[in-house]
Amino acid sequence: MMMEQQTPPDNAGGTPASARIRARLTQRGVRFHANDNIAEHLEPGELAQLLDEVSERMRGVLDSLVIDTAGDHNSQDTARRVAKMYLQEVFGGRYTPPPPVTEFPNVAQLNELMIIGPIAVRSACSHHLCPVMGKIWIGVMPNQHSNLIGLSKYARLAGWIMSRPQIQEEAVVQLADLLQQKVRPDGLAVIMEADHFCMQWRGVKDNGARMINSVMHGSFLKDAALRREFLALIKR
Repeated sequence: MMMEQQTPPDNAGGTPASARIRARLTQRGVRFHANDNIAEHLEPGELAQLLDEVSERMRGVLDSLVIDTAGDHNSQDTARRVAKMYLQEVFGGRYTPPPPVTEFPNVAQLNELMIIGPIAVRSACSHHLCPVMGKIWIGVMPNQHSNLIGLSKYARLAGWIMSRPQIQEEAVVQLADLLQQKVRPDGLAVIMEADHFCMQWRGVKDNGARMINSVMHGSFLKDAALRREFLALIKR
């Protein structure tokens, strides 16, 4: 008989949840960079414990910034709000499993260019944790062996990848690799255009600069005419 897995007690043995998770990942040889997903290595109850831990440490950050979190009514619950924002929203793609995606066989043997986008995406720069706001276009050239997924699923998968501390160059590669695995097309193209608040909000404070980058797989790399068609269509 299988034993039901018990929720570990808060700070089991006095060890913070983050330390236990980090030790587990290290023991298993699992990378845990800012843009990695670690959901499958979390045990029941640990995400709630992380929320408490991050809240407490965020209070320490506010204290070190000399903000009166006790007397300032605007800041009294800021630490908890920020912790929830990071763990459940902005960085939620690190701690949650991938969204369910139903895949359908290509019964009609579709083999024409499909374009999905623009998909609005939001992330945070892993260098300064400043917002990254942008759009993604996805081009797919299916074949008879490809899996077809619903249009909304492209947006869900993009959101899951982007809701982590990211740099744009790596985010686009991660999304392209995930879609290649799910859809198995003859060709795949992903283009992202984004505003980076680490340039607009701080540093050079340039409000006009944007970053555009792309990843091309398969027929989009080999067929210049197909690539030109995709690029022309997304500019409409």
